[in-house]
Amino acid sequence: MLKYVETKNAPAAIGPYSQGMVVNGIAFFSGQIPLSPETGEVVGSTIQEQTEQVMKNIKALLESQGAEFKDVVKTTCFLADMGDFGAFNEIYAKYFVGKPARSCVAVKDLPKGVLCEVETIAYVGE
Repeated sequence: MLKYVETKNAPAAIGPYSQGMVVNGIAFFSGQIPLSPETGEVVGSTIQEQTEQVMKNIKALLESQGAEFKDVVKTTCFLADMGDFGAFNEIYAKYFVGKPARSCVAVKDLPKGVLCEVETIAYVGE
């Protein structure tokens, strides 16, 4: 059975997709960029500020399903500039202490011109 993830505590989808889907106890969350859930505007101008907002958005999605960062099994990270890798990692490591599997790539552009995006897959139970 498929279940849609829907929470006001994370940014609403800005296109034809959902915040996430849960199937068989696994949540597949859409990539999070540093948007304010209240305003839909980009938060921060530095990689550190934007990464912190992304983590807040991920936390809200996880909490909506009764999960925590330790329940994340895989992340995919997108950076607009691989030169931000070290600073991004410092913030990322504060949250993902369980060290999930991860991919991290640099991309040409991200939505709304942001510096990072993180997509997560988490175990949320049956």
